[in-house]
Amino acid sequence: MEELLELRQFLEQGKIHEALLLVDELEEMSLSDKINKIDSYGVILLIHLIKQKAEKRSTRSWDVSIENTVREINKINKRRKSGGFYLNQAELIDILQQGYQVALKRAALEAFEGRYEAQELAEMLDQQETLAEALELIQQ
Repeated sequence: MEELLELRQFLEQGKIHEALLLVDELEEMSLSDKINKIDSYGVILLIHLIKQKAEKRSTRSWDVSIENTVREINKINKRRKSGGFYLNQAELIDILQQGYQVALKRAALEAFEGRYEAQELAEMLDQQETLAEALELIQQ
């Protein structure tokens, strides 16, 4: 909110260059926030996909969580006015790859009642297959 008041002041004072710099900063903050939210939902998506693949089963709760996280990722990533997306396929893959180890550790706490460490769980899975499935769900 403070930034908007500052932007108003710059515009009222005719300081266009300063106003444009502030607009750039606000855009960067907004994109950073979107990336952080997509990352968080991506980790949740991966947790449930990892559990499904490791245990070779699913639950209604996992299915609903997967649907919800995919919907939220797509909602956050969609540009409302201009159409298109904030993050392209390569950027989504990068975010999912970065979140995979976090998801694996969290999934290890839940899958098989927490009997396996993350590394043991990782050996049961094909990471690239899981990442590809996550990306496919997001892009449907």
